[in-house]
Parts: sequence; C-alpha cells; structure tokens
Amino acid sequence: MTRTLIIPAAGVGSRLGGALPKPLAPVLGRPMIDHLFGLYEAYVDQVVLVLRPDHEAGVREHLDRSGRHADVVLQPAPTGMLDAILLADAPMRRTGPASIWITWCDQVAVHPDTVRTLALSVEAAPEAAVVFPTAWRREPYIHLGRNAAGEVVHILHRREGDVMPEIGEGDSGLFALSRRAYFELLPEYARAVEQGTATRERNFLPFIPWLAGRAVVRTFACRDEIESIGINTPDDLCAVEAYLADRLSSGAGQMSFRYTS
Repeated sequence: MTRTLIIPAAGVGSRLGGALPKPLAPVLGRPMIDHLFGLYEAYVDQVVLVLRPDHEAGVREHLDRSGRHADVVLQPAPTGMLDAILLADAPMRRTGPASIWITWCDQVAVHPDTVRTLALSVEAAPEAAVVFPTAWRREPYIHLGRNAAGEVVHILHRREGDVMPEIGEGDSGLFALSRRAYFELLPEYARAVEQGTATRERNFLPFIPWLAGRAVVRTFACRDEIESIGINTPDDLCAVEAYLADRLSSGAGQMSFRYTS
C-alpha cells in the first residue's frame, strides 16, 4: 500500500516563542520535523510539507542537510488546517497514494506503538474513510462527542470558545484517510464548511462528524494520554520533553521497531 504523509506546518508558533520556523523548533535537542521523520519514514512513501512562504528556505535547507526529501507546498495565509491539508492535492496526484496520513507538525509525542497500530488498523479496515487514535484527558483541547452507537457526531474546540467537559476524548493530531475520503469527500465537505467562530479559520476536525452516515470512521486508543498534546506553549514543550526523555531512558526510543507491510 502506498502512503503519503501530509504535515501542515504553516503556523507561526508565537505562543511557543523563539525565532525559528516552528518545524525547526527544538524538542529535546532535535527539530520537530526530525522527530516526525523518525516516527513515520518507515511507513510512508511520500511526505508533503505545508509551509509559510517565509519559512520555506530555512526548512528546505535543513532537509537538504539531513538528507531527507519532502514535497513542499505553501500556504500564504493562515486560513486553517482544512485548507492546508487540501493544498497537498497536487503533489499527491503524481504519486496516487492509497492511504493519506496527516499529522500536525507539533504532535511529536505520538508513540511508535500508536503509529504501528494505525498502519495495522488501516489494513484491517479497508472500508474506513478515516482511522485515527484518541486519548482521554483532563482539560481537553478537543472533545469528540459520540452518540449511543459510538459514532463521532460533534466536535468541541477549546480554541473556538466551546464549553469543554472536565474530562474529554481528544485526537492525537494523527489521521489516516482513504483515497476516496481525501480526493472526493474532503473537497465536498470543504465546499460547504464555514469558518470557526473564534479563530475564523476553516478547521479539519469537523469533517469527522460530517462523515457520520456517509462513510465509516474508526478510532482506537493511544498508548499514552500525553500523545494528545501538541506543542503550542513552553509548558507543552516541558511536558513533552519530559515524556520523550523518559521513553528514551527506558529504552523505548523513537522507533522501537520497523514496520513491514
């Protein structure tokens, strides 16, 4: 199965601070983008990076130095994750992937076991339009609302000013879409979606409840709760670095296995 990984990385990272483009911001001494390549390069055949125009030169230079390749597309205005993801269409038309993976640039705490489970889950459920890991945590940033059948039927966003539960089920910034879901259903959704209430951005996550009744959605549990944390603030960075350091000291490392299909 051919796979493409889309990494929306056009954020400024203003809450995190520092002068570097966010994909190059260090986490435990390594740029975020290096952590992501370490997690996913054994699984995917193509990486598409979505960058701000003023970050392109620095990120390309880093990739050249590290001997890694990615197709780069530019998002000139911060209109949201939905638009960033759709910008990857052109380079993927050339490769024709059967599975399209998406991960947020700052979601580097995802465990290698979770990545492996995602790959296996996609192969076990070829009928699914989207498969993704979730985690329960206190003070969630995102909460997935489900109906009695367990289907995700609405999404709450702290960033959009929604009233959040004390404990909620959130995503881990990692998703696997089928070819039909990316090339047909996501553009259909995008034609009708409105901007977020607070951010005025076009969000990707509401696409998931929109799929209810149209296609199959599968979820599974992350290994660790902290995998749901994206690095947006210095406190996030401290928490993720402590977690990654503990993983390394215990011998888990970034890639504890190599997946083969």
